[in-house]
Amino acid sequence: MSSTTDAPEPGGEEIEVTEAAAEEALSLLEDEDMDTDIAGLRLFVQQGGCAGLSYGMRFEYEPDEDDTVYEHHGLRVIVDPASNNYVEGSVLDFEGGLQGEGFHVENPNVVSECGCGESFRT
Repeated sequence: MSSTTDAPEPGGEEIEVTEAAAEEALSLLEDEDMDTDIAGLRLFVQQGGCAGLSYGMRFEYEPDEDDTVYEHHGLRVIVDPASNNYVEGSVLDFEGGLQGEGFHVENPNVVSECGCGESFRT
């Protein structure tokens, strides 16, 4: 279970990562035998969902030349320039449990979300 006392506040220009999210992602990267000094978690925004936009995440062996790389708690979060406009100031968190396990983005730029919380509008 993640602790909210150490959680960064959304709304800054950088993308922040909670310790719980970093630990989970680093563990998964290591399970895939990826070099965590270069590899990272790519966070991107794509068209889709009932509200128009949705988040995507995948592991990358290395960032592209024009990517922005944020590093927190040893985890590299890789964001392409177009997605960065939508997610700047966000906090990436990981929540465990029966209902809510997974990575979640707390994005201060969102003006509305769909009912299931899988897509958003800015």
